[in-house]
Amino acid sequence: MSTFNKDIPYNDLPLLPPKKELETTAVLRKTIAASRSLSKLNGAIINLPNPKLFLDTIHLQEAKGSSEIENIITTNDDLYQAFVADKKFDNPAAKEVISYKEALWHALARLEKKPLLTTNLFIEIVQRIKQNDSGIRTTPGTTLSNTKGEVIYTPPSGESIIRDKLSNLEKFINEPSKLDPLIKMALMHYQFEAIHPFVDGNGRTGRIMLLLYLKLEKLLDVPAIYLSEYIINNKAAYYKKLRLVTEKEDWEGWILYMLEMVEITAKKGLERLEAITSLMERMTNEIRTQLPKAYSRELIEILFRLPYTKRQYLIDEKLGTPKTVGNYLRDLEEAGFLKSVKVGKEKLYLNFQLMEILEK
Repeated sequence: MSTFNKDIPYNDLPLLPPKKELETTAVLRKTIAASRSLSKLNGAIINLPNPKLFLDTIHLQEAKGSSEIENIITTNDDLYQAFVADKKFDNPAAKEVISYKEALWHALARLEKKPLLTTNLFIEIVQRIKQNDSGIRTTPGTTLSNTKGEVIYTPPSGESIIRDKLSNLEKFINEPSKLDPLIKMALMHYQFEAIHPFVDGNGRTGRIMLLLYLKLEKLLDVPAIYLSEYIINNKAAYYKKLRLVTEKEDWEGWILYMLEMVEITAKKGLERLEAITSLMERMTNEIRTQLPKAYSRELIEILFRLPYTKRQYLIDEKLGTPKTVGNYLRDLEEAGFLKSVKVGKEKLYLNFQLMEILEK
């Protein structure tokens, strides 16, 4: 067992895989449950008429949650308005959340071209999250503290040591293994957080890696899952379990936490997806009956892509002239399907029933 001292850089952080029995009975049992839940969610997503329809909404929710773990707080209203409106928003938290979402989309696009998780990709992700040209930590003195300001962990120090640890992590992620992918995911997430390669943005980069890995391992064809919600609700346990791996090599406790996160999140994701698709079917039938001139499949998809929409989105889909689509939106509001709100000089329309599902 390597010597750990919270006050000195943990340059002896053991490489992966751990020299310890990982696939205990409890872990294997939990792996089956988590895999089953994930498979059900994946099946529900790929059977949607348009599997990518809700991606913007789910990824913005994940971005919001992942940022909230780092105490970057914004409301759903501020976030979606900032994303949809032309007006430049002064809300720095909403800007950071949108940067996170864009970092995720960038990384998913890169994964399509080169299906590997690499140090260079991690750097690209953090640069987009932070909107700067930050790279691997080079200056000493980085420590992690608890809410009382007490040092609880000092990550490895020195660029070459950090890069060596990342190189081992890359190899572990990308090379074939007999370990179940979900167990492997738990190990890689711990290791990235323990290496703590950047001055800031490590947690958010690490959580984007989880979504990328699920996609890479074909566990989720469309990575539409809101993992950070579970961590927000179990934040103290998240940090405690991480620390227990470092201090006591308690891998089982950490792996079980991560498997529980996948299982619970996938179940809740499926419930949310079913609620949204049910609302979508009901609104489709009601709009088709009450407003046949406005109705089209493209219109319904626009109303469900994000909670807020605007006239320009309908124009972009060639649903009519500015005047015509303006009338559609007005009629939808008068019939009780949407609520309008002024943001700057622009009028946005809220699918408030969709927002209610997302707020639960």
